[in-house]
Amino acid sequence: MTSNPPSVNWPVIQSACGKVDADRLWRMIEEMASHGSIPGPGVNRQAFSAEDISARKAMLAWIRPYGFDISIDGIGNIFMRRPGRNPDLPPLMTGSHMDSQPSGGRFDGIYGVLAGLEVLFALDDAGLETEHPIEVVAWSNEEGGRFAPGAMGSMVYTGARDLDSLLDVADGNGVFLRDALAETLASTPDAHPRPFKSTVKAYIEAHIEQGPLLEVASKTIGVVEGIQGTRWFDVNVTGESAHAGTTPVAVRKDAFQAGVSVVGLLNALVANEPDDLRFTIGRFDVEPNTPNSVAETVSFSIDIRHPSAELVSRVGDAMMDACSGPVGGCDVSIVEKFNRPPCLFARNIVDTVEAAATQLGEDHMRMTSGAFHDALFMNDICATGMIFVPCEGGISHNPRENAQPDDLAAGTRVLLASLAVIDSEM
Repeated sequence: MTSNPPSVNWPVIQSACGKVDADRLWRMIEEMASHGSIPGPGVNRQAFSAEDISARKAMLAWIRPYGFDISIDGIGNIFMRRPGRNPDLPPLMTGSHMDSQPSGGRFDGIYGVLAGLEVLFALDDAGLETEHPIEVVAWSNEEGGRFAPGAMGSMVYTGARDLDSLLDVADGNGVFLRDALAETLASTPDAHPRPFKSTVKAYIEAHIEQGPLLEVASKTIGVVEGIQGTRWFDVNVTGESAHAGTTPVAVRKDAFQAGVSVVGLLNALVANEPDDLRFTIGRFDVEPNTPNSVAETVSFSIDIRHPSAELVSRVGDAMMDACSGPVGGCDVSIVEKFNRPPCLFARNIVDTVEAAATQLGEDHMRMTSGAFHDALFMNDICATGMIFVPCEGGISHNPRENAQPDDLAAGTRVLLASLAVIDSEM
């Protein structure tokens, strides 16, 4: 671990951490959950929806009395800035996303935004002036549940995607992103425009863990070292539709049976790979999808993830070979949709988060994230890190998603301390 810079005043930082109000944070979480509430208790607050807009308005109403600067960029990312002693310094940034899956929970994404706000409120309550401005960002459309792909806000902000390339994306009801985005931007008329890819000193994202590792290890804080690599593919199997009652099996070009055979080949490919390789077929579509017809086409998705770039590359290439060419009289083709190598966070940020957890007496462990986060793309433009807190059973993207108020407050204190240490390093 790196040594603390001489300017770090731990008693002052710990005093400010003591101003983190667990009850206030929990009230904000409960209030946000009411915007798009569904039974469970869950949340359906998809990007650029009426529920998303109402949540944005409620959040901004909380911060306006503090006089924090509010800005918004062309993809709808909201930035809330507490000024620092030196306004010319680049900001320290924290945050996450406000949107949810269609059947999501109360904590995924929104906790990181609200933890950031609680940091700003606690700093104000402590009367602690930072050298750098501190910004909380609410990223747009991280989940991609309504408009694909996900992480639009952070990708556009960091330059990984061009905004114009996304405006004609439509949701399931035929609504174009450009129209839904325009309505969202109009809902915050007092926010001033913000350019993309502005200079940021560092970014730290707080998030519930999307797995049970912390819970199993009885740890409160996950010090995230990076995000594992990912490759996505779409596979298409083309056969020939036929009558189920009259067509002999021997002459069929059954896309479903061929698709099942391909899935079997893929399962065999990964059978002897490390246990931490993640291989998922999350979508499987059949056409014409009727009980009395031989399937004409099958399409399915492949998602593979692992911290090793070499393994992700090797397994992905093997899957491409397995999904190219004829199977059972059907044509099989594969298209790669996404390829992102593993992301390693900046060593100094990881060490700082670990030092903060230690100083605050929080049990912690280092870990790698298996899921996407906006931090993945922020890592392209600035020093980045993440903080995980436990989520009951590791359940996420589900109405049963649950986290404890004390754990959420602990993660917020570690976030505040980490930002304060980085601030002191100038």
